[in-house]
Order: sequence, then structure tokens, then C-alpha cells
Amino acid sequence: MRGERADVAEPIPETPLLVLKGVSKRFGGLRAVSDLDLTVGRGELRCLIGPNGAGKSTVFKLIVGFERPTTGAITFDGAEIDAWPTWRRARQGLSIKMQIPGVYPELTVEDNMRVAAQHHVRGEQMEEAIERLLARVGLSGTGHMLTKNLSHGEQQWLEIGMALSVNPKLLLLDEPTAGMGPGETEATGQLIASLNADGVTILVIEHDMALVRQIARTVTVLHLGRIFAEGTIAEIEVNPAVTDIYLGKT
Repeated sequence: MRGERADVAEPIPETPLLVLKGVSKRFGGLRAVSDLDLTVGRGELRCLIGPNGAGKSTVFKLIVGFERPTTGAITFDGAEIDAWPTWRRARQGLSIKMQIPGVYPELTVEDNMRVAAQHHVRGEQMEEAIERLLARVGLSGTGHMLTKNLSHGEQQWLEIGMALSVNPKLLLLDEPTAGMGPGETEATGQLIASLNADGVTILVIEHDMALVRQIARTVTVLHLGRIFAEGTIAEIEVNPAVTDIYLGKT
């Protein structure tokens, strides 16, 4: 009837991009990850921090399939991926840059990009994709250089470009500024923030708190394979229990 208010459908909540539910990982008698529940929403930029041995890198390896969980389930983009091989997870939109650059030093920069993109970019689009990705990570004009002649920071950026070649929905960065000076660290933070602004969900392991302050919207603190605290960087930095675990008091 005229004048009556039509019913408005409630919006459907968006499902999280990544969910770890009750995930544990044991290596013999060592429990590296213990009954972990972690949810990452679409479009998030989250930093994962914690003292050495907290289980951060193991969590990344479980997500991308380098390791399989002892118990629990991992769901990515609505699909349970526990039994999937790494290549299938990459095809689904998962990509990782490990702490130590995994580049090929004796190949040129553009050949490194070809190796990373070969299963994800069609042949006739390869050159355009390489040029675009190198520009995206600040390496325009370096394509014909041998990778070993790049600086350490540039090699880190190259590997981020390689990780982007799969057009990821979720990008995992394990200490992306390790070994960098302040200028390169700040530039890396700007790159990470701009990738997130372009719609890439990003999960970062980082010890450099300057970078965490620069980029993080949410900070998750791991300790002994469990979530110890979570919040904004301001909340985490004034949490005395977090300070204690870094100083070895807890």
C-alpha cells in the first residue's frame, strides 16, 4: 500500500577470509602452536608479534601448507584447506614472502618474476605483468640487472613483487624489513599500506615495532603458540603483560 514502509532486507554478514579453529601443531614432544583460534577479515592489515619461539612462523607455514596441523581446521575463502597442497592454496589466492629472501641471485630481476608468475600469468601478458609489478614495488628499470646486484632491501621488495604475481587475496609477510635500515623500512611500510589500500588482505610477522606502528590496524600477540593479547598498537604497547613476555617475566 502507498505510504507503507517496505521491509528492508538485513545485509548478509561477510564471511572472514581466513579462520584457524582449534589449530595445534606438535613436533615430537614440542607443541609449537596450541589450540589456536585466529580470524582474519577481508581487507585487514594485521601484525602478528611475539617473542622468539612464540609460534609465529609455524602459523604461517600451517596457513600456506608447508606444515599440516596436528589438530584443528583452517578455512580460507570459505573452503577448508587442511589437506590442500601448497600450489592449490596459491591458486586459491594465498601467497607468502618468507623472512629470508627466496630469490635466485644469478638470474635477472625479470627472470625471477617469470619464475614466480609462470603458472599464474598467460604468456602474452607476462612482460606487461612483470613491468607493472616491478613498478608496484619500486623496482622499475631493474629488470635486466642480476638479482645479486640489488641491495638487500631491493631483494626483499623483489620477493614481495614475486608474491604479488599470483594476485593474492591474502599476502603473508614474514619479517619483510629484516636487515633493512630506517629508510628502507619506512618505504616498505608505505608499500604494505598501499597494497592493503588496493584491497589485498595482509598478515605480517614483524619484530620492528616502528613498522608495526606505521602499518598495523590490529595487532595479535602470540606467546607459547596461543593468542596472548589483541588490540590496536596503542593498546598493545601499554599492556604490561605484553611487556613482561618480551622481557621474559611471564
